[in-house]
Parts: sequence; C-alpha cells; structure tokens
Amino acid sequence: MNRLLVSKGIVSQEELDVAFDKAEATARSDNRFTENMSPSNRDAVCFPIRVLQIANDTGAETPWSFSELAKLVGESKEPYNDQR
Repeated sequence: MNRLLVSKGIVSQEELDVAFDKAEATARSDNRFTENMSPSNRDAVCFPIRVLQIANDTGAETPWSFSELAKLVGESKEPYNDQR
C-alpha cells in the first residue's frame, strides 16, 4: 500500500514516515494507554502502525512478507517509559 501511494505521487515516503510517527505518538499519549493497558495490549495498538512504518522505511526494493515484517516489528520494539 505504501509503495502504491508513493508510486502514484500521492505522498512521499517522508510524508508517510511523519504520519506514522504522529499516529504512534498520538496513540501513546492517550492516558488510557499507560493507565489501563497491559504492555501486550499496547503492542497490539501500535503493531499496525509499526508494520506500515517498517514497510515504508524499507521502500520498494525489499518486498517483505507479513511474517518478516512482524518479526522486524518485534526486534525493533523498545520498552515503554513505565517499563524502564
């Protein structure tokens, strides 16, 4: 999906990066995120954003499978502020 949007000139990869960063920051800034959710539920909320972000970062030259993207998301995940 990212590649299609970029190839049609609808958005740039940089614009998608900014949008994904803002989306995750918005989700993580919600008080319910830290107060009422377990770390695994937090990961579930951020997972689709992170998958799209990694797919965007790798660009069109690397067609990842979903399982490969999911593995990359897990490997890139950092602890939340209240887990440090």
